[in-house]
Amino acid sequence: MIRSGPITFGDAVSSDRVAARGRWLIFTAAAFWGTSATLARFVFRDRHVPPLTVVELRLVVALLVLGPWLALSNRGALRVARADWGYFLRLGLFGVAAIQSTYYYTIARLGVGLAILLQYLAPSLIVLYGVARGRWPTGRTALGVAAAIVGTALLVGSAGTQAIRARAFDWSVGFASAVAFAFYVGYSKRGLARYAPETVLFYTFLVAAGLWAAVTPPWRIIAAGYDASLWGMFLALGVFSTLVPFAFFYAGLRRLPPAAAGIIATMEPVIAVLSAALFLGEGLRPLQWLGAALVLAATLLASSGEAGTGGKVAERT
Repeated sequence: MIRSGPITFGDAVSSDRVAARGRWLIFTAAAFWGTSATLARFVFRDRHVPPLTVVELRLVVALLVLGPWLALSNRGALRVARADWGYFLRLGLFGVAAIQSTYYYTIARLGVGLAILLQYLAPSLIVLYGVARGRWPTGRTALGVAAAIVGTALLVGSAGTQAIRARAFDWSVGFASAVAFAFYVGYSKRGLARYAPETVLFYTFLVAAGLWAAVTPPWRIIAAGYDASLWGMFLALGVFSTLVPFAFFYAGLRRLPPAAAGIIATMEPVIAVLSAALFLGEGLRPLQWLGAALVLAATLLASSGEAGTGGKVAERT
């Protein structure tokens, strides 16, 4: 239950610690997503695996790890109220599955840079949704959103000829990826108020994996004859690009407001670009370094803006 009465100094210290823990959890999730993007890009580009096949296998691997672990260590986490089945179905379809499909479609049609930029418009959409409901952001949060958008734009570079030739529908799908990500962050917060992160992860992954299995049946993937090294990459992507970072993200989201979590998650493209520079030899231009600095500044602003509020509520419910 939520406590009433004045907030004491001890409450404030506890809230600050909760918020700080949440920020580090979101940053860790972004680090896993950013570094694993280099491996995913290698699988798409050099091993010629269809993106949706990788999406499906990532989810299946995550389920094969998470499901048995919950059954053995915390079987109660697999129990959900029948009244919440619709919630998990909506979050799995319009959150997890929609994010992945729109994001990878945008990569194919507009390129990686614009796909990242469009998806990370999500924090601004979260803030605008709050404004529409009468909740105005702090100045630091608003400035953080602006810095995140500009920084990501500088980081991912120019649009290129591929985007110039794109249709209006392709751009619409790109913007839809931002809407899906914003929905995922905000709507996940409801489930995390009632269930543990691993419960929400398991059932939303199950819904999304079921959808993609209907699109690309498992026997078709097996018939493709992927070698052992490629299956090892699928395993790594399932664990380190899906299960682990989503678990960290949800644990952080329980302690932070959605807008702050979304802004901190924009560290993902920074880490992805730095990872590509380190492991693939792709150098950074001066404007990219400036973009990285702006995203880092956005993260710091989000950390000192509204984060404490979300942590305080999470601890007291």
